[in-house]
Amino acid sequence: MSTTETGQVTGTKDKDYNIIWFTEACLSNALRLEQYAQDAERDGDNELAEFFRRAQGESRKGAEQGKQMMAQRIGR
Repeated sequence: MSTTETGQVTGTKDKDYNIIWFTEACLSNALRLEQYAQDAERDGDNELAEFFRRAQGESRKGAEQGKQMMAQRIGR
């Protein structure tokens, strides 16, 4: 674990970068899981499709929480 702030490289404090990254990862995952669910549906595997849809819902929830956290912290 690094004890040095690396924000001078990116221009963004580590903690801010981390929440931005987390939110983007959740959004990206929601998109990916849509494709996985469609693949399962196309193959007639509704159980697997529902599994991916539930996971997609959790990714959306994480993204929403990340967006809210960013909105609260902008300008700090």
